[in-house]
Amino acid sequence: MTEFLLLGFSDFQELQIFHFVVFLVIYPAALMGNLLVFMVIAFDHHLHTPMYFFLMNLSVLDLGSISVTIPKSMANSLMNTRSISYAGCVVQVFFLLLLLAADFSLLTVMAYDRYVAICQPLHYEKMMNSRACVQMAAGAWVGGIRFSVLHTRNTFALTFCGGNMVDQFFCEIPQLLKLTCSDSYLSEVGVLAFTVCLSLGCFVFIIVSYVQIFKSVLRIPSEQGRHKAISTCLPHLTVVSLFVSTGAFAYLKPTSSSPSPLDLVVAVLYCILPSIMNPIIYSMRNKDIKAALRRLIGCRYFTKN
Repeated sequence: MTEFLLLGFSDFQELQIFHFVVFLVIYPAALMGNLLVFMVIAFDHHLHTPMYFFLMNLSVLDLGSISVTIPKSMANSLMNTRSISYAGCVVQVFFLLLLLAADFSLLTVMAYDRYVAICQPLHYEKMMNSRACVQMAAGAWVGGIRFSVLHTRNTFALTFCGGNMVDQFFCEIPQLLKLTCSDSYLSEVGVLAFTVCLSLGCFVFIIVSYVQIFKSVLRIPSEQGRHKAISTCLPHLTVVSLFVSTGAFAYLKPTSSSPSPLDLVVAVLYCILPSIMNPIIYSMRNKDIKAALRRLIGCRYFTKN
């Protein structure tokens, strides 16, 4: 096996060009949004807090995850081809798993940060000091690397005897497992089952954290205090909901023997939508980021003049 054939968005060249143009608009917009959030946080000392430190890491992960799948799909549409090399498929699977796993781990850490900030505010500075934040962020990245190495190694150690047609526009483990020999994929299925249990554990931790947060918010006497507490949690809760709902819809929907347009739409949603929406969600009603952005733009403008 030297290459795989990915699923195309259309057999007509005109529609493939249209797909390329659509991604040509979406991809730079997602890059710009996440890069802007990263730069605003990195260059403004007012935002050097645990919450924004984790958000900066999330922007890097979103930059990476959308860059793993979209450029290759755009290139294939432009050149009217569907092929990806075996090595390219390995790299795509490895980095996509790394970034998605680290993303979910980081969202779990961010839930803990909000829990400490609202439920234990007197201990916040001690519990969420710079060393602890770096260790948590590093743990999310290292966990993502280990997770990805395990799944990538298990998947590509299998023998592919069912052809080389991948029913997805990028290399994805469930679609690759369809190409393996009858019983050889059982070891990877076992690892996938363990992964599902681990993901459910993270999800339950997030839910429990927010149950405690909402209990604490209801005990705040002033309406302004309750509103301020909720406003710091709402963006994170929205991002978690978006990440979990798109992923769950993609992998829990009934499987079909042949790919359908719905499969492509769902794959696009869970691969692209979080990376596009996260910068918008976190900056839309965030006064701190808006103020930092104005300071950054103003500083650059006056520097030039």
